[in-house]
Order: sequence, then C-alpha cells, then structure tokens
Amino acid sequence: MNLKDILNWRYTTKEFDPSKSISKENMEQVKHLLQMSPSSVNLQPWHFIIAETREGKARIAKGTQGFFHFNEPKVTNASAVILFCVKTNTDEDYYKYIAEVDDKNGRFPNEDVKNGFIGAVKTFADIHKYDLKDLQHWMEKQVYLNVGSFLLGVASLGIDATPMEGIDVKALDEEFGLREKGYTSLVAVSIGYRAKSDFNSTDKTPKSRLSQSEVFTEI
Repeated sequence: MNLKDILNWRYTTKEFDPSKSISKENMEQVKHLLQMSPSSVNLQPWHFIIAETREGKARIAKGTQGFFHFNEPKVTNASAVILFCVKTNTDEDYYKYIAEVDDKNGRFPNEDVKNGFIGAVKTFADIHKYDLKDLQHWMEKQVYLNVGSFLLGVASLGIDATPMEGIDVKALDEEFGLREKGYTSLVAVSIGYRAKSDFNSTDKTPKSRLSQSEVFTEI
C-alpha cells in the first residue's frame, strides 16, 4: 500500500469490532511508533498509558463518563487504548537527563557537544517559558506531533484508530495519579479494527478535504 492509499484508507473509526485483536507483533510496532516520534530538541515530554486488557480499558473508560459518554464504546470495544500524557514542567535536571540518555546511546562525540546540546535545549525551553510564556502549550505540541505520526504509522499496519480529546482529563489524572508524577492526560487514541457497521467507514462515507488549489501555494 503506497502513502496515498494509506491516507485514503484511514479515517477516524467510530465503531470497533470487539472480536478482533491486534497481534503481539503489531503491538510491539505500535510501542516503537510511540517511542520513536520526533519532538522539538528531542524533549520527549510525554508518557503513555497503554491498555489492552478489559480491566485496563475499563480504567481509561472512567474518563468517558457523563458528558463524554459517547466515547465509551470506542474505548471498551477497541483492541487497545493509548492515553497520551504530557509533562507539566521541565527544568535543567530533565534536560541533563535527556542528554545523559543520548550520550549513552552514542549521540555525542565529546563532552563539549553534549554541553552544547543541553544549552540549546535550555535556550529554547526558556524562550517558551519566559518570552512566549507558552511552555505547557509548547510541550503539548510535541505530544500532538507524536499523535500525528502515530495515526499514520498504525494505518500503515492496517490498524484503525480514533483520537479522542473528548475525555475527562481530571478524572484520568486522578485515576492514574498523573499530576503527582509530573504529568497530565491530554488525548486518548483507541486502536483496533473497524466494524462492518461503522457509518464513518470510507466504504460508506467518502473522505472530504479542501482542494489542493485552496490549501497549497506553490512558489
């Protein structure tokens, strides 16, 4: 399947087939997708809660009660659900920690390059913290970069997905003790396989986007 076919095939799945499960091998690739996503200055300001068991999905479904009840079946009937969480703060200790991991993985030829990396990360983080005053928003952008690559990546594996901002983040933060750990929940993505009865399937509902002439300026 080429890229155009993948993009036309995927859509936001509204109904999953609960009888179909993602293989163990594909779930390992799913985890690799999450781990290897790009982020600005390699900040990686994220954590992922992955639920494959009935009990795990029931815990995430606690974030789909009340007003968000319409998303509960998308959690409970999916093969797996990933809760994307974002850090609530960063500091120099974290930048040094990222640098230490990079160093162990062989990214720095010497200490000067390593220190230069730490300085660059701190510089960009300080711009968002003090000048633009959007540090939290900036970190959330990095998580959404991950979500974007994740949706395309799972589609390349023939796996359907449903990104959901319609979740009770406070309830999920409390359920998993996220704020005490320095994180907060941001978005959930259910993955699995579309049900034949899904009204939003591309077999039933054609995809629609603005035309290239409207969204492209070619110079």
